[in-house]
Amino acid sequence: MIDERRLVDLSLKLVSTPSFTGSEEACARVMARELEELGLEVMWQQVEEGRANVVGTWPGEGGGPTLMFNGHLDTSYSGEEPWLRDIPGFRPEGFERDGRIYGLGISNMKGALAAYVEAVRSLIEEGVRLRGDVIVAAVCGEIEKTQEGEAQGAEYRGYAAGSRYLVGHGGAADACILGEPTENKLVLAHFGTLWLRLRVRGPFVHTAFSLGRLEENSIVRMRPVLDRVLEWLPEWEEQMSYGDVRGVASVGAIQGGFGWRASRTPHATDLFLDLRVPPNVPMAEARRKALEFARGLEGVEAEVYVTAPGAEIEEGHPLVAAVGAAHEEVFGEAPERDVTRWFSDASVLTRYGIATLNYGTSSGLPDAELGENLEIEGLVKTADVYARAARAVCG
Repeated sequence: MIDERRLVDLSLKLVSTPSFTGSEEACARVMARELEELGLEVMWQQVEEGRANVVGTWPGEGGGPTLMFNGHLDTSYSGEEPWLRDIPGFRPEGFERDGRIYGLGISNMKGALAAYVEAVRSLIEEGVRLRGDVIVAAVCGEIEKTQEGEAQGAEYRGYAAGSRYLVGHGGAADACILGEPTENKLVLAHFGTLWLRLRVRGPFVHTAFSLGRLEENSIVRMRPVLDRVLEWLPEWEEQMSYGDVRGVASVGAIQGGFGWRASRTPHATDLFLDLRVPPNVPMAEARRKALEFARGLEGVEAEVYVTAPGAEIEEGHPLVAAVGAAHEEVFGEAPERDVTRWFSDASVLTRYGIATLNYGTSSGLPDAELGENLEIEGLVKTADVYARAARAVCG
């Protein structure tokens, strides 16, 4: 039996423990204490200073598959961003209101971490003995970000940094449920991504001596490059479709010049592209296609600085059947299937032979006035699905 109050209290505790990418250790300690209180075998993985993974194992009787519940500790924001800090649901301070939990990270994905703990606790309290092991892994550094240029340090080391450490240091399992916010759909595949930097150069001169040289300015030189990119992106999207799910790409950033010194022309201007890649396209092939386009642009330097593959799981995999059946028992109807264009740690886990299914609750887009939130009833039902799936998978 899932204890709603206990689940909500742990969710609030996790949300109220700040864990922006690069500083997840305090939240990892909260998870470690919870798993130790459950009587699980707890492994502490110090990924780097201020960052850790916590891995709790509930040993089985033997002879059954090992199921992992994986979830990231880091939040998409710090809560201190000027455009977010006045919205309560984007603060690391959880609260309840009208049957919902609000606070930074509750949907993505501290609610899932709490649901894992409560699911295992409910099985233990019921006296259930499974044949296979159950692992609860709380990891750092999943959020889509990377070190680039002057953006260096732990706060920029995301894209499965924690799960890469996990699987290289004993985090092995037969299958994994990853509770990303999926609206309780079974996500059978998700896209990966390739980030491409395009650079054009120009003279670094004082405005007073730039008369007649506007066309040499690197920002101005970037304009036709951007036009060409916008013409090409639909071609990329068409080539990178996955079945009937069209690919997607975006212009993520442009940098050039110095706002604090507009009296100097920029020596270089960079354009950054986020090119999503379906799970059935090798990253080497995607890289080759992106660079073929970039190298055809006159006077442009190109660099691929992120390659994060997608992931997929077969419809016929036993994990899909187990979660699907558990969902139907709890919600009274079969779950929908989905393919998403966002990234998850399934990217790394599947490449270590861990069949991974993304399945979790969600409340859709954050409330414009109150911020990130999650329906309590949906979270309780999702924890129940996790518990039932563990019974089915581990035996």
